[in-house]
Amino acid sequence: MSPGQPQKQYLYESPEYVAASLGLPQSMAQPSMVTYRSVGIGIFGATMRLIGMPLEKIALFMNSSQVAGKGQFAQAVKLTFQEGYLAPYRVVGKASMTAWFLQYSVMGVAFQFFDHGISQLLGVKPVWYGKELMEPAVTEDRSFDYKVRSALARVTSPMLAACLESSVSNRAEAQRFFGPKESLAMEKKFGLGLATRTLGPAFLPNAMRNVIMCQTSFLLTPITYKLYFPQEQKNKATLFWYGLTMNIFIGNVVAITQQALWGRSLDYFKEHGKIEYRKVVQQGLQKDGMAAFFTGPKWFSRVLMNAPAQGTLPWFYNEVLPLGERTALTLVKTCLYDTFLKDSVVAPENSTRVPLQRRRSSLGSLATAHPEFIETSDDEDDVTVKRHTTKELKAFSSAHSEFKDDAAPAALTANSPR
Repeated sequence: MSPGQPQKQYLYESPEYVAASLGLPQSMAQPSMVTYRSVGIGIFGATMRLIGMPLEKIALFMNSSQVAGKGQFAQAVKLTFQEGYLAPYRVVGKASMTAWFLQYSVMGVAFQFFDHGISQLLGVKPVWYGKELMEPAVTEDRSFDYKVRSALARVTSPMLAACLESSVSNRAEAQRFFGPKESLAMEKKFGLGLATRTLGPAFLPNAMRNVIMCQTSFLLTPITYKLYFPQEQKNKATLFWYGLTMNIFIGNVVAITQQALWGRSLDYFKEHGKIEYRKVVQQGLQKDGMAAFFTGPKWFSRVLMNAPAQGTLPWFYNEVLPLGERTALTLVKTCLYDTFLKDSVVAPENSTRVPLQRRRSSLGSLATAHPEFIETSDDEDDVTVKRHTTKELKAFSSAHSEFKDDAAPAALTANSPR
């Protein structure tokens, strides 16, 4: 970008703008978007995990005490298919499909809920989402107190989301590890308490693994991509491969230790009916050394299982899901709001106005209705607002209330950061 050239802005209709343009109150639009994103993530995750079930079984055996010595990967493959090529799918029941859907949808809704809720509580901005990742990073001078509050929100959100995810997924994962019949038999044999029956055995390492992967997908990947990835190379393809790379070489390198601890803990549970993590770790180190918890083949098997779903999640969440946001909000307005709730929901004053201050999303409608205010480049996804005097902008704002911002008519320049 040459000196003095206006900064390019990405054409993006934010959910807030779409809702306002449709006449849908934000009180309905926001929960609708959370539901839409969560259901989308749930369907995506469950489908990918079902397709990759043989890879999951290989990873489960690789990270257990059932394989040892040389050729562990070959041993895990043999155990996976010893009862036939379709054997991995026989341990998948309705509970597993439900758990997969809930695991990913709960992870999505939980992270959104905790990230936005804690951020609002602490007075900081939530994590960037969607096309915001493609916009240039803006350096903001923040106080030390703000940075501490922001860091606290970033640390707390994935921990709470991951624990909630494990609470709905760990029991089903343990059933797939043992098999439904054997898992039920162990519950009866050992007379498990309510907590273990509800959450499943080896909950702690499962939750720790999910904390690591949640941080990688929803924090580390979007934040580092936004701040440090070359601006001129930002697009859907690079976000896809960047997310996959972060999953493989960062998230899974750390998470494999917890996956191995989880598998060995289940083997210990099968024998003793309880888990003592200290003894599990000691026995693993005595028998195999550090290889009990991390080896190249263990990492590779974990990547084969996890990367297709979890590694592509940042791309799906930030690039694919936003494509259907307008359609989803339109359906909510047509089928729910207009039909049942229009007369009962009280819209706030000026709710039909589209706020433009610090919202680049409105450039789309502005470009379509008034090209004289817009400069376009060869890339149709990039638009910039032409320079106009304050008098011209005030006149435009007065004539077009849908673009009016009560805070400042000059906001039509749309050059201030979000």
